[in-house]
Amino acid sequence: MKILFIIPGSGDSFYCGNCFRDNLQADALRKAGHNVIIMPLYLPLRQKSFQADTPLFFPATTYYTEQKFFGKTKMPQWLKRITGSETALKFASSMAGTHTAEGTEAMTLSMITGNDPAFEKNVQAIIDWIRDYEQPDIIHLSSTLLLGIAKMLKQYFDIPIICSVQDEEVWIDSLNKKHAAIAWEAMRENIHYVNKFVTTSNFYRNIIQKRIPQITDIEVIYPCIDSKKYAKENYPTDLTIGFFYRMNYLNGLDILAEAFVILKKRNTIPNLKLRVGGGYSGFDKKFLRGVRKTLSPYKNDVTIDETYNLEEHLTFYEKISVISVPLRFDEAVGLFLCEAFAAGRPAAEPTTGSFPEIVGNAGVLYEPNNAQSLADALEKILINKELYNRSVAEAKNLSINRYNEKTTAQQLETIYNNTKT
Repeated sequence: MKILFIIPGSGDSFYCGNCFRDNLQADALRKAGHNVIIMPLYLPLRQKSFQADTPLFFPATTYYTEQKFFGKTKMPQWLKRITGSETALKFASSMAGTHTAEGTEAMTLSMITGNDPAFEKNVQAIIDWIRDYEQPDIIHLSSTLLLGIAKMLKQYFDIPIICSVQDEEVWIDSLNKKHAAIAWEAMRENIHYVNKFVTTSNFYRNIIQKRIPQITDIEVIYPCIDSKKYAKENYPTDLTIGFFYRMNYLNGLDILAEAFVILKKRNTIPNLKLRVGGGYSGFDKKFLRGVRKTLSPYKNDVTIDETYNLEEHLTFYEKISVISVPLRFDEAVGLFLCEAFAAGRPAAEPTTGSFPEIVGNAGVLYEPNNAQSLADALEKILINKELYNRSVAEAKNLSINRYNEKTTAQQLETIYNNTKT
């Protein structure tokens, strides 16, 4: 089966869970024998494992300029060459990752509604590319934030479209009320251009069906991990708490930093260490300075990996004893949990979002989501060896039986085949 995945890029300076989800699904399908084509939007895919198979479409710097200054007129070719250059895209990648839609309202709405001239010109390039090459059997969109593309593609091709749904409300709700209302209404209007929706947890299926009741049938497919890349039997000599996600306020790194300080002051866990990975963007530097200040009394026990790359990503979990990412929002699924479980590392997470569903007995859950409660939870799992060992065993069990590539590939194959008939 030939499958076209249309995937937005977020730059390469931090760990993007949704980006990894898309590429891991594509990799699982390739291993199952399918021909998968990765089509990037906005920013190039630079990680070695996530190579694009098509040119870059909707280049972020060019599309932003078109939206901002050339809504009703044609953008000069010389300016397109400048804004679409490697230098411009590299700069955009380094600054990518704002967690609000401020300043990108027009772009956000155009991608959902599919109604403005700049959007139509850019999506026409995708249509032309598909026409020039052998058409896929299935088109899989990464997000409902791309529903405008589905709308246009359905006018030209009789190809089933699958669309993933995960955490879109975090972005849309950061718009002002007027634009958010337009976005939600456009999503409700354009869902009929999609043949099937998939998401990563029962928790998020319930969330999106409340927001868009017109979506009546959403398939849950848990994320998959190549467990061989993460499986590690060696644990660090000193008990080490790990945080692996983008280092920002929304992901709660400051909560974990405060919890670590509490634990160091208690001194109930000798030589306790903290390791932080996952990278950050230019928007996060001020926040990270505050985190460093909080941790400064114990800086010799803290390691913050300054850069993000795939090699460090794969080896991160062998350096920690437990994973903890105290998110401030209700995430559909924490892919970092699946990675940690493959390495046999349990979790300490708040009882929010999909965490109860994803973690189960592979760790401890706590409430409320504050530093004191997190410190208590971490102390509980790190001091109680019996609890820790049970959690490790369940983490490995979940990795083998739920978050594995074969299961994900089989589920996607079934959906694709049923949609084609």
